[in-house]
Amino acid sequence: MKERAIKAFEESAEVKRRFVREHADRIEQVVRLIARALRDGHKLLLFGNGGSATDASHLAAEFVGRYHKDRRPLPALALGADLAALTCIANDYAYDEVFARQVKAHGQKGDIAIAISTSGNSPNVLKGAEAARALGLTTVGWTGGKGGKLVGVVDHCFIVPSTVTARIQESHITLGHVLCELIEEELFEKT
Repeated sequence: MKERAIKAFEESAEVKRRFVREHADRIEQVVRLIARALRDGHKLLLFGNGGSATDASHLAAEFVGRYHKDRRPLPALALGADLAALTCIANDYAYDEVFARQVKAHGQKGDIAIAISTSGNSPNVLKGAEAARALGLTTVGWTGGKGGKLVGVVDHCFIVPSTVTARIQESHITLGHVLCELIEEELFEKT
């Protein structure tokens, strides 16, 4: 059992090392995009299903609350957190509309949408990203494996080099934390 635990941690660390080597330039680019959007009064919309929904909520809380620095709150919404909206839209329209409809309600040109799907093929995440793009939001995808369909509907895509859902999600939350840290530095380093 101990060996299995060690192996899981080693696999997670290796996936993250491969991921950051492949995406370091994109991380820097997206940090600057998000920081500029937040500086200009725009917001983040984050969405995904299951563990990805909780990652979206977790990261929205880091922006609205704080990550490391005691600073002003930054506008971020996790679209999976409003149970009434989710169930209303799923019941009255369809489950694959739960994010698109909220993006249309809350999104404005200049905002950033972060669409999270470990497979890159979740119909509701794809429709949410498509709605964001149609409204002029900058779209960022977080996925794994080969990226799925999400690669073709976002402006910037982070693909974790793994097909194991747990390893993908572990890399996604690390990516989220790194973005929070670097965006705080970008916006508030001089304060």
